[in-house]
Amino acid sequence: MKTVHTTLLVIGGGPGGYVAAIRAGQLGVPTMLVEGDRLGGTCLNIGCIPSKALIHVAAEFEKASHFAGGSPIGIRASAPTIDLAQAHRWKQGVVGKLTGGVGMLLKKNGVQVVKGFARIVDGKSVDVEPRDGEPMRITCDHLLLATGSEAVALPNLPFGGSVISSTEALDLDPKPAHLVVVGAGYIGLELGIAWRKLGVDVHVVEATERILPAYDEELTRPVMATLKKLGVVLHLACTAEGLSANGDGLRVRSRNADEYVLPADKVLVAVGRRPRTAGFNLESLQLDMAGRAVKVDEQCRTSMRNVWAIGDITGEPMLAHRAMAQGEVVAEVIAGHRHRFAPAAIPAVCFTDPEVVTVGQTAAEAGPDIVTAMFPFAANGRALSVEGSEGFVRVVARKDNHLILGWQAVGQGVSELGAAFCYSIEMGARLEDVGGIIHAHPTLGEAVQECALRALGRAVHI
Repeated sequence: MKTVHTTLLVIGGGPGGYVAAIRAGQLGVPTMLVEGDRLGGTCLNIGCIPSKALIHVAAEFEKASHFAGGSPIGIRASAPTIDLAQAHRWKQGVVGKLTGGVGMLLKKNGVQVVKGFARIVDGKSVDVEPRDGEPMRITCDHLLLATGSEAVALPNLPFGGSVISSTEALDLDPKPAHLVVVGAGYIGLELGIAWRKLGVDVHVVEATERILPAYDEELTRPVMATLKKLGVVLHLACTAEGLSANGDGLRVRSRNADEYVLPADKVLVAVGRRPRTAGFNLESLQLDMAGRAVKVDEQCRTSMRNVWAIGDITGEPMLAHRAMAQGEVVAEVIAGHRHRFAPAAIPAVCFTDPEVVTVGQTAAEAGPDIVTAMFPFAANGRALSVEGSEGFVRVVARKDNHLILGWQAVGQGVSELGAAFCYSIEMGARLEDVGGIIHAHPTLGEAVQECALRALGRAVHI
């Protein structure tokens, strides 16, 4: 077996792994990256990017359908049809551009990419079975684990056949007549809403009593209104018991023990993700764990010297942008820089309709000595002019010095407000700072300023 050596060996080419490798290359650290599938990982290939592309296709189709029925803004159109195969080709074209770009950036920065499957020998050695060529052993000074996460299956609904994960839900063709989504978290609702807009009959089964249970109920009400408008049927406080005897339906049990069957050509199980820790001999390192996740410190060090871990394998929040930030930390520490992963806030976004974004603390998390205020998009000129007046912006700040602790928003396009929310928290802004900044008119951002002013008792437009 051929043996090669590198300073940094990265296992996994997702957002965390490829960013760590690129940054290490920029800093002059000899780096190799092993990826068994496609560069870009879950996010670029079967997660963030293709799902947003599908959501865009669905939104455009729904808009055209809306115009076919007449609209208050005066546009009339014929009833649209969709070429689903072409839509998927376009979606994959977006993915291909991004993954191809990742490959070019790795090459540009001197990172050697090995396409193959890694198996850990010890903290300094990894055996790789390449897709092409002979097996090889890579020895390293630093080993970085960036293997991501995988969809969680239910014991009574294993993946296969009509039971699918979010991966398969991105590429349905032909579209099913009946789709049942198990789980009303952000993944289930994003995909459920998209397929409903494309004409699929969608039912959502959720074990808790409301949708998006990780978010407070006030934020989820506009999403509930959209689900009702679209005709998505919710089965809350219900559990999925398994497929029907003939396999063409899902057995559902309500809290009062009644059982019934929902017609289902496809059943999308979207009940969460778990760190990918199996299949590459990770257990041989005997690392300290935090449940299923690898335990790391503020520099992403594991319990073994010079073995590092980033991204979903280290647990919640399982977000691509968190993994990227951790990857930069590891690369810079290995290169001898002083750095640590200690963000004041990490934004989280649901790309539902409407979108939901949260940054920092909620009022419940911040405690009693706070001031909070909400500004509705119904009082925002930009939102009204694009028929997106549902929702609001909300701020949480300390009562004594008005230091901003958190932001929440729900509405059309609010994901783009997440950066401003993060800036204010990371830079230690107070309500007076945000309220005193001139915001462009007419924009959704004005609602951020007005929200801060309202918390100070001096909002102008409400």
